Amino acid sequence: MITMDNIIREGNPTLRARAKAVSFPMSDDQKQLAHDMMEFLENSQNPELAEKYKLRAGVGLAAPQVDVSIRMTAVLVPDENDEPLFKHILVNPTILSESVKMAALSEGEGCLSVDREVPGYVPRHDRITLRWYDLDGNKHITKLRDYPAIVCQHEIDHLNGILFFDHINKKNPFNVDENTVILG
Repeated sequence: MITMDNIIREGNPTLRARAKAVSFPMSDDQKQLAHDMMEFLENSQNPELAEKYKLRAGVGLAAPQVDVSIRMTAVLVPDENDEPLFKHILVNPTILSESVKMAALSEGEGCLSVDREVPGYVPRHDRITLRWYDLDGNKHITKLRDYPAIVCQHEIDHLNGILFFDHINKKNPFNVDENTVILG
């Protein structure tokens, strides 16, 4: 079971490296890692289990965050009733297209690998078309918007060695252009 002790933190070089593509068929170890990553997200969103295991709530966890530099991430975005809105293991995800319109979360973004508050808006594309593969190597094309799109962009950034605060305006963290809508 993955706990916060297994998640590497800001400063670890794996977080700044470009992760390697996964080849199919996936190894048993890679499939187990995928299962463990999704289990972490499920546990972290369950208040009793999160408290028991001292987990910070997360909606995404990329393999590089557990020091495995491969292009795989777990995403579990709940809806307003805490039911899964978007729940998948994304293997070798690629953004095929993105909207001109941008979006940012009003409360900013956080990261399981960053133990400090980093205030500011993180502008991301409001809509994306995502190509990804499941654990069996089946290709999927998914259109996402708003929060699920933001979460997937955050996770794909991890696969490219980018952290969320890299996107924040350094001089004026709460400054965005007129093309950016603030969500939430």
